[in-house]
Amino acid sequence: MMETILVEVADGVRKVTLNRPEVLNSINAQMHAELEVAFNQYAAAPDEHLCVITGSGRAFCAGSDLKAAVAEGRKPYPAHGYAGLIERFDCPKPFVAAVNGLALGGGFELALACDVILAADGASFGLPEPLVGAVALGGGLHRLARQVPLKQAMGMILSSRRVGADEGYRMGFVTEVAGVEGLDALVARFAADVLKASPVSIRTSKALVVTGLAQPDMAAAMLAQHGDPAFAAWMASEDAREGPRAFAEKRSPQWKGY
Repeated sequence: MMETILVEVADGVRKVTLNRPEVLNSINAQMHAELEVAFNQYAAAPDEHLCVITGSGRAFCAGSDLKAAVAEGRKPYPAHGYAGLIERFDCPKPFVAAVNGLALGGGFELALACDVILAADGASFGLPEPLVGAVALGGGLHRLARQVPLKQAMGMILSSRRVGADEGYRMGFVTEVAGVEGLDALVARFAADVLKASPVSIRTSKALVVTGLAQPDMAAAMLAQHGDPAFAAWMASEDAREGPRAFAEKRSPQWKGY
């Protein structure tokens, strides 16, 4: 049984809620381990097609639990790195961060590791590690510098400055900001859009984006996609045949997910 997170699965979506609101959902060793388990389960489940990560209370995640680290000593991170996600490079399924409040330090790094960030209009983001003599080694430095213009990234990194959801959207690391409809409604709408599509096509699209970004230029990216195992799996899938067949027959497709 999980003690630091809540896990709900319904209609193809796994929702993982960081649940230590009394410490702004800061991550201790137990939460690291439980997140690893929850994300491993998602990666292995054939009927789960989207994972939404959020926080309870007024924070998404305030980063590492420094008090626990001092009291217990630093312990090794799980197999997939910080929060069980930072080094999860082998999962083609999408992750969505539903940022409901503070996302600082490791919490921001967790959000940046997701494929999409949906944010409440009161959310805020930052990498304040230097203020406590630390460095954002959980992917924050590298992901932020790859996801927004370099001068904008360096401005946040060197000043430890927090930015709000609207500024994050303008910079480019926030996908969409919840307006009056609220974050839950925004997440539900996004999930519904993803779930309308073939799970195989979604997984393949993510995998090919990752493959392409590792190439030196557009021509190399286009060439590399044909050799990607995800491309071969999609070509051989039932979904690749079902889509055109359903279109020709003027009916809704019945996706198999393989």
